[in-house]
Amino acid sequence: MNSKTKIGIIICDRYRRCAGGKCFRAMKSKEGAFSRYTDTELELVGFTSCDGCPGGNIEYAGEEMVRNGAEVIHLATGLVVGYPPCPHINTFKTFLEKRYQLTVVVGTHPIPKKYLDMHTDLGTWENPDWKPLVAPTMSDEATRASYN
Repeated sequence: MNSKTKIGIIICDRYRRCAGGKCFRAMKSKEGAFSRYTDTELELVGFTSCDGCPGGNIEYAGEEMVRNGAEVIHLATGLVVGYPPCPHINTFKTFLEKRYQLTVVVGTHPIPKKYLDMHTDLGTWENPDWKPLVAPTMSDEATRASYN
């Protein structure tokens, strides 16, 4: 590995009791949105929830993560696959990037097959605005199934 990248993860408050298993598995395996880090070791410097709509913890969490060395913040896959998907996700991404001058990636672990199937049936992500938001977590079918 050539370097180390320090990351923070912000999850949807609906999943505030989540232990982070899928996110951490994907981080270790470099799957889903973590597949972008092929030549770097990853170090987690923060993991928290947004604190519920409309994201009362976004500003504080970003500041704390940056203070801990975060170079990239991931908005967890749960913000995309929950129903309804987070209506504030673009606002969070724009704010964090502008305020802290770092990269914000939408997604962590691959979208589980069961969520992809449901959102496809519902037409949730048909709007072109969703394409770049779900793209980092679209993996092959076998990988999606393994995250069910």
